[in-house]
Order: sequence, then structure tokens, then C-alpha cells
Amino acid sequence: MGDFERLEKVECLVAGAGVVGLAIAREFARLGFETLIVEEAGTIGTGTSSRNSEVIHAGIYYPPMSLKSRFCLEGRNALYAYAQNNGVSHSRCGKLIVATNENQNITLNGIARQAKLCGVNDLRHLSSLEASRLEPNLVSTSALYSPSTGIIDSHG
Repeated sequence: MGDFERLEKVECLVAGAGVVGLAIAREFARLGFETLIVEEAGTIGTGTSSRNSEVIHAGIYYPPMSLKSRFCLEGRNALYAYAQNNGVSHSRCGKLIVATNENQNITLNGIARQAKLCGVNDLRHLSSLEASRLEPNLVSTSALYSPSTGIIDSHG
């Protein structure tokens, strides 16, 4: 079968082989559609997808009840499961949100309330001593620890 005959059988055409394009194409193919991905670059994932921070966000800062908040939590959980099930290198390394004075301690309390309203239920308040046990070079008055924040090897 020549190239032209193969193209006649394509039912779905996806432009772009970044993380979104590949996910869309995968789903179409899973549903049984003959799918073709076209990519401008020489290989997959070398456009915008390769320039992300590789952070898996916990969902702390979005407006409560927003689509961003909901999808961040659902996406975070799905991404960890996908990485685990498919051997993609990742780490649930957590992050510290740090206060360095009393006014910032008040701000941390607001961040914690906001996160809880968004469904992030695993933030922990840490004293200065507890935070410095996690990061010895840290100087703080207090901190929030987010254990569900992580990183992923987007190229993997």
C-alpha cells in the first residue's frame, strides 16, 4: 500500500506531537480510529512540551471550585498514576512554601485556607525548626509543606 492509500484511511489527524497532541492521538487510536500525527519538528515533544518546568502541581493556588482547581487535582493524581504504571521517572518530592517574617506567616495561613477550599488536604504547617530539618540552609519563621507537589521527566 502506498502513502496515498494509507492517507485515505486516516480518520483523525492530530497536528502536533507534544504532550497534548500525543495524548489526543492515543485516545483516538484507543477508540479504534485510524490516527495520523503530523509534527513540524524532527521528533516528538521538542516544542512547548519540552520547555515546561516538569513540576507536578499540587493545586494550591487556583480559585476554589474553578475548573483549573478541579482539573489540577484530577490531573495530578492521573499523572502520578500514569508515571508509576508506565515507568516514567518522577518524584513526589514535595515543596516548602516559606515565611520569613510574621506578616508572611499570616499569608501562609491564607494559602493553607485557599488550598483546603480547592481540595488540597495534605498541606502541613511547619515550625521554623521543622522546616530547617527538611532544608538545613533555610531561614524561616514557619512554612507550609506540600507533599503532593512533585516533578516528572517530561521527556521520558
